[in-house]
Amino acid sequence: MKLEKITAEVSAPRERRYDDACGTALALEFIGERWSLLIMRELVFGARRFGEIRANLPGISANVLTQRLESLEEVGILLRYRLPSPANVQVYDLTDWGREAAPLMRDLGRWAARSPRHDRSLFMSAASAMMSLQALIDPKRAAELPVSVAFHFPGEDFGATVTGGGILVRRGAMEASDLAFTGDTMAMRRTIYGKAPLARDGAGGTLAFAGEAALAQSFVDLFALPARDA
Repeated sequence: MKLEKITAEVSAPRERRYDDACGTALALEFIGERWSLLIMRELVFGARRFGEIRANLPGISANVLTQRLESLEEVGILLRYRLPSPANVQVYDLTDWGREAAPLMRDLGRWAARSPRHDRSLFMSAASAMMSLQALIDPKRAAELPVSVAFHFPGEDFGATVTGGGILVRRGAMEASDLAFTGDTMAMRRTIYGKAPLARDGAGGTLAFAGEAALAQSFVDLFALPARDA
């Protein structure tokens, strides 16, 4: 039965579901299907291969991912292309218009995180973790702490620069940085949102770090989870 449901979902053509001129209704036609917005989240910081996207979306099938990628490409939110040699692999990336939805994703995530139903112990991809930093930074504190930070997650690196009251994030290794954090996304949540004591070696399941301890603590203090609504 499960296989039949997946097959039906993949084979069914995309239909207009709202007879409504509101732009929000049109947006839901584009990205309202399950997984669509999360696929976009994985591409916010740059192109990804099919297998990389799927690895960071536990529970999605290859068939459903293929269908969602095709739908998003059809409406102009993403594109696919082949990297030149020596990589020579097909990747997916957001179009300029598709990437404009990134602030909306951050705002939506910050809003939903206030729910008492938000389970903060579940899986989080590296892209999601970095987007959370953009969503939950304190602009006033950030304006007073220009700092560059490298993040080394298993198999994936990011560079972050605190500037102008916000934080710019790029996927890839950072050549030089003031701080460097190493660990998985759970260690990141314990360190930055759980405010576990900093440890250079990552003791207690926290992020290991390199750089000035006081600066590292000041960086961690820029972020806080929103209070839960009753």
